[in-house]
Amino acid sequence: MSNRHHKGRGAVSDRAGRFTTRPVEFDPEEEFERSQVAPQTELRAMRTGRIISTNTSPDVPFDRSINPYQGCEHGCVYCYARPSHSHLDLSPGLDFETRIFYKPDAAARLAEEWEKPGYICKPITIGANTDPYQPAERSTRVTRELLELFLLHSHPVSVITKSNLITRDLDLFEQLASRNLCSVAISLPTMSRSLKRIMEPRVPSAEARLRAIEQLADAGVPVGVLYAPLIPAINDNEIEQVLEAAAAAGATQAAYIFLRLPHEVKDIFVEWLETHFPDRAGRVMSLVREAGGGRDYDNRFGIRQTGRGAYADMLGKRFRAACSKINLERDRYQQTLVCDLFDPPGQQQLGLF
Repeated sequence: MSNRHHKGRGAVSDRAGRFTTRPVEFDPEEEFERSQVAPQTELRAMRTGRIISTNTSPDVPFDRSINPYQGCEHGCVYCYARPSHSHLDLSPGLDFETRIFYKPDAAARLAEEWEKPGYICKPITIGANTDPYQPAERSTRVTRELLELFLLHSHPVSVITKSNLITRDLDLFEQLASRNLCSVAISLPTMSRSLKRIMEPRVPSAEARLRAIEQLADAGVPVGVLYAPLIPAINDNEIEQVLEAAAAAGATQAAYIFLRLPHEVKDIFVEWLETHFPDRAGRVMSLVREAGGGRDYDNRFGIRQTGRGAYADMLGKRFRAACSKINLERDRYQQTLVCDLFDPPGQQQLGLF
């Protein structure tokens, strides 16, 4: 396992995933040489299996989602989707942000789902795990192809992203929004440029994301801001500043998510803390455990998104007070959308006869 921070990357190491069956061991000299080389991004196509994922979590405002990508070049060190790379026998550390898989047949698979006789239209969220507007989207255009399909068949869709690349598809969002078929949530956990560079290194700046909120709002697209994650002693001092900036840009809803550390994410995050914040790493993890009832992560529904205990309660009160002060609808980041306009594929062809 190489262990060295590379500029533009979030994870400090390429630690093995929990399902690794053939761990590779290098001699010390080779290990050092590998650690000196900046990891390059590899983009690979993957076959799409079941395109629509479902969940029964009461913590999120959707039960259907699509992820056009597996892995994410944004490199957010805290990303709870990192463990998914373990299932590919890849590292949830550096591999997750450098070995990116995309689904070129995603739109075709979605159309097939919609054509099934028993399909019931319900809003679908794009980007629940990995960002649908990460850098690869500029060339693959998988997310845009999906949105074109949502527009063609009048199916409701919500998008979660950290990227201002979303404004490339403003033409589609404007048409969807005119029929109450879409909403957007922009994730914005810090206004600090220095913190963003090491915490979410390949994510556009806060200023770029605020401009994206403004452009979407001006086009009539419902926009919410997602303060995620809220990290003790790292960005918990920015709650009011971020919410005020987002509201000024045009956001009308807001929600937050407390830092989540499932599976390998905990060790990846601790490595990052000890590398960039050695003076407060212990304090951060102490507060995380306080909000987790003594554990690094409490994954139970109703707790995993907000934490518990006095410190977590204090953060929640600050968040709600800030939202009330600036008239942001709190604890929501997605709009209620209509489903009765859906025009399934196949019915259009039948109309020709």
